Amino acid sequence: MKLVHSKNALSVLGVLLALGVCSCSPMQPVSSSNPAGWRDRFEVNKTALAPTGNNGWFPLQPERVLKLAHDGERLTLTVLPETRIVDGVVTAVLEEREEKNGQLVEVSRNYFATDPATRDVYYFGEDVDNYKEGRIVSHNSAWLAGQGGARFGLFLPGTPRVGDRFYQEIAPQVAMDRAEIVSLDETVTTPAGTFHHCLHVRETTPLEPGVSHKYFAPGIGLIKDDEFELVQKP
Repeated sequence: MKLVHSKNALSVLGVLLALGVCSCSPMQPVSSSNPAGWRDRFEVNKTALAPTGNNGWFPLQPERVLKLAHDGERLTLTVLPETRIVDGVVTAVLEEREEKNGQLVEVSRNYFATDPATRDVYYFGEDVDNYKEGRIVSHNSAWLAGQGGARFGLFLPGTPRVGDRFYQEIAPQVAMDRAEIVSLDETVTTPAGTFHHCLHVRETTPLEPGVSHKYFAPGIGLIKDDEFELVQKP
């Protein structure tokens, strides 16, 4: 999912949608297998996870839509009115459609679930269709938790804290995006307006160089993903 894909090229996700800041959740311990300080294991009762949820920065509510754009490129994010079971968990399906000059570039179906107790949102993978001249040419970057050694990651905590560092994707050699919370008080201006007290997330991956910067506004969701910006309020 480009919302969680850190590349030198333009990357876009990401979810996204929000209704308000949520209650605090305890810090997860750093995995002993990851001394660099990036959390890569998460103690959560998978049977309690839900396909809908109200994370303050990334709510999962069916038929919610966000539209972002940059020059001739457009990104449309839609929470579909359906679910999929991934790694034994009923997940929400977030469709991401990327277009350039009116032509499809990528369509991905991303799978998320929310912990109702903490409002942490976990990422369980994605199915990807990459297009060229109107035809599907590959499924690069696709992965699913529970297959090929992949595990679910933490997409976004219910209440982020500056300095939090965690893996969003854990699919060795395929997708290993990780996020660091940089700020909770940014002011960002987009074509849809000026937003205050925004969440700033910096994303990287050990698989390749490059940094991606994403901004989420309370009550709105993803408003800026590198050069892509929200063009209308949901």
